[in-house]
Amino acid sequence: MAGIYLHIPFCKKACHYCNFHFSTSLQNREELVECLHVEAAMQKDYLAGRPVQTIYFGGGTPSLLPPPVISGLLDTLRCHYNVQPDAEITLEANPDDLEAATLEGLKAAGINRLSIGIQSFFEEDLRWMNRAHNAQQAEACIVQARAAGFDNFSIDLIYGGPTLSHEHWRQNVAKAVALEVPHLSCYALTVEPGTALDHFIRHHKVPAIDPDRAAQHFELLMQWLEEAGYEHYEISNFALPGKRSRHNSSYWQGKPYLGLGPSAHSFNISSRQWNVANNALYIQGVRKGSLAFEKELLSPQMALNEYIMISLRTEAGCNLDVVAERFGPEKSLQLHAAGKEFIEKGWMKEEATTLRLTRAGKFFADGIAAAMFF
Repeated sequence: MAGIYLHIPFCKKACHYCNFHFSTSLQNREELVECLHVEAAMQKDYLAGRPVQTIYFGGGTPSLLPPPVISGLLDTLRCHYNVQPDAEITLEANPDDLEAATLEGLKAAGINRLSIGIQSFFEEDLRWMNRAHNAQQAEACIVQARAAGFDNFSIDLIYGGPTLSHEHWRQNVAKAVALEVPHLSCYALTVEPGTALDHFIRHHKVPAIDPDRAAQHFELLMQWLEEAGYEHYEISNFALPGKRSRHNSSYWQGKPYLGLGPSAHSFNISSRQWNVANNALYIQGVRKGSLAFEKELLSPQMALNEYIMISLRTEAGCNLDVVAERFGPEKSLQLHAAGKEFIEKGWMKEEATTLRLTRAGKFFADGIAAAMFF
């Protein structure tokens, strides 16, 4: 089983916190889409004929592409890859792009799941983040998406920002629950180097991010969504039963995937590669028939550490039997011994042959994983 990711590197505005690859100029949008078709043909053997169960349009802002363009890209993927009839096909979208006609067009094009970048239902938060939509659009797009027939969708929310009080965070989550949003991806606001937010903080134009505020918001989030019946199946992801993201789950399960477009990553079990994060250089390379990318072979140690990292972030946890089978019984025993420290602290629990983080441990997931690396 495998997945395909397409990176659409265009946005109307630059959000202050974002460090993904994108451009606010749509000047070469048509050229880049043409190159996505070409790259799909160039890379047709990468997945070795594996059934493709998920397709994900990410970015950037894929909802800036007209539905007929999306439909054309899906036709190309079906031509070159073994796309399954029941494949989950997700498109990331901003609320201001999701008018009724657009939603109907996306549905007709073959999109069956949306990931909507709402971030907050409060105007002051959206302005502070420099989002392109407003609070009214944030709520309206959910109603419109459901009216258009999308019963499988996710929204993003950001917590820990200086404009977001505990009460407003409660209202953000409560509104999502009241609207019966099937899936939520909730992220702590982080300061990435080179972003506008990083610049503003270093020049004392905005206050530094308070990690205690973010920790409090995360604690409340876990409590509220558990009470509302959501499954906390990955550190940042919550879903109603049956509504987990199949595409993102495939990443956490270590399944192969192909990334198309500038900056897109690909993984085929034995190696990882990533395309150049530059639109002009990407287009130039595809036109010459020599895709610009970097590649690394994964050693057994790298593969083991990656399994530790992604498994501990998930509800499934780190299975010591899997470690023994894939990396040897000795590694399994060493990993079990390394986990005892965190079990004693109450950050981890051992159930049969699986190590899982407790609610307290989820606050330290990355640090715990790093401490257990080989």
